[in-house]
Amino acid sequence: MKILLLVVFIISMIGVGLYSRSRVKNMNDFFLGGRNMGGWISAFAYGTSYFSAVIFIGYAGGIGWKYGVSATWIGICNAAFGCFLAWIVLAKKTRDMTHKLEAHTMPEFFEKRYQSKGMKIVSALVIFIFLVPYTASVYKGLGYIFKSSFGISFEAAIFFMALLTTIYLLLGGYVATAINDCIQGVIMLVGCMLMVIYVISNPVVGGLEQGIRQLVELDPGLGMVFTDGARRLSLLGLIFMTSFGVWGLPQMIHKFYAIKDDAAIKKGTVISTVFALVIGGSAYFTGSMGRLFFIENEAAVMPAGNPDMIIPLMLEKTLPEALLGVIIVLMLSASMSTLSSLVLVSSSTISIDFIKGFIAPQISEKKTMFIMKIFCGIFVGLSFIIAVFQPSTIVYLMSLSWGVVSGMFLGPYLFGLWWKKTTQKGAWCGFIAGGLVIGGYLVLEKIGLLKIDMPVVSSLAMIASIIVVPVVSLFGTQMNTVHLEEIFGEQEENIA
Repeated sequence: MKILLLVVFIISMIGVGLYSRSRVKNMNDFFLGGRNMGGWISAFAYGTSYFSAVIFIGYAGGIGWKYGVSATWIGICNAAFGCFLAWIVLAKKTRDMTHKLEAHTMPEFFEKRYQSKGMKIVSALVIFIFLVPYTASVYKGLGYIFKSSFGISFEAAIFFMALLTTIYLLLGGYVATAINDCIQGVIMLVGCMLMVIYVISNPVVGGLEQGIRQLVELDPGLGMVFTDGARRLSLLGLIFMTSFGVWGLPQMIHKFYAIKDDAAIKKGTVISTVFALVIGGSAYFTGSMGRLFFIENEAAVMPAGNPDMIIPLMLEKTLPEALLGVIIVLMLSASMSTLSSLVLVSSSTISIDFIKGFIAPQISEKKTMFIMKIFCGIFVGLSFIIAVFQPSTIVYLMSLSWGVVSGMFLGPYLFGLWWKKTTQKGAWCGFIAGGLVIGGYLVLEKIGLLKIDMPVVSSLAMIASIIVVPVVSLFGTQMNTVHLEEIFGEQEENIA
């Protein structure tokens, strides 16, 4: 049954790719779906890019083990701040301003908003380089679930998923990705709800009340509404990073570029929030029960000492084969959407922003799209190598990517959208501040002088960017008034 469901899923994905191929006529169609995506498609595209195998494998398992039921706050805050507030603050402004600037990517936005080609080049290189570890973390999650459920080698599973991502993305670009996101989103919603029901009703847990009581017996902090002691700061770092980090990630902001109109934005705000609440809440709550499935001699023992294996082995013990097949497809669904978004955004930064925007400005659109497809393959290949040969945990790899990319971009992007007085110098300093926090920590960690959880460091990088941008801008020379009026002037009701 597991194999049958997997085959059906793969065939449907490739079929959508072939169908979407006929709708891709130019670069705008391939990368932005013609900027004509409705509310449902945009919401599911956002939600499925937000949550991948990373949340179910690396995050829900390891974090649930460490924090217990209070880990569920991460999913709740992701819905409140990472979806609802993000759509309210960013969606309409992003759509309107990128239309006015004729910007298709985040590096293009930085170039045209701050009149700086240097910012475009730097941001393009940062995106391509530092989203590779994030993609690798997703592949690691898929590798673990395939190894556990099918007995396939870790490396073979990652290679197969990398190949599948490349094929269906190259066939249909963003159109294929968006359509598949809707299909995958429905699978994820159904699968998550069934997963929670089966885990809670399993005799090992014995129902919600009994499960929490058992966690308290293992460690009182595991059953608390919000964890205690040193774990509290670490949990707050995770909540901040995963909730506000998406505000500065290009693969998430990209969804706002492509949305159709204001009505679609209003609809998408509600749908994406509900989706995130169900998926995030279900994943982290399920992970919080993980310890109960690995108790030996009245103590919980982490399987193989690897937090990334908690959820795969836990589900093997809990779910009937048919439902396990659904959950595997769920994780595949979540991951393939995230992977396609990452690959599409990263390859575009090199082909559109670096090669066409800097090295060869006269290159044709057809050649640009061909180069983009080549870099899709290169990006996937690099991610595969890191996933196989880098021993770091999923949480570490993802936190590093989010910390660098969102740490550098969050302040310049947010203030660039909303505040006329944001200057080029302020934006550059925001870039530098976020990068220095992460870079400085990595150096200090390497020489053994400092050890902090990476999500906390990533959150500090984002906060530094948000503080530095307005402070430096206030004391600097304001940008050209005519330029500011052009991009902050009266927004059109309907932008074609």
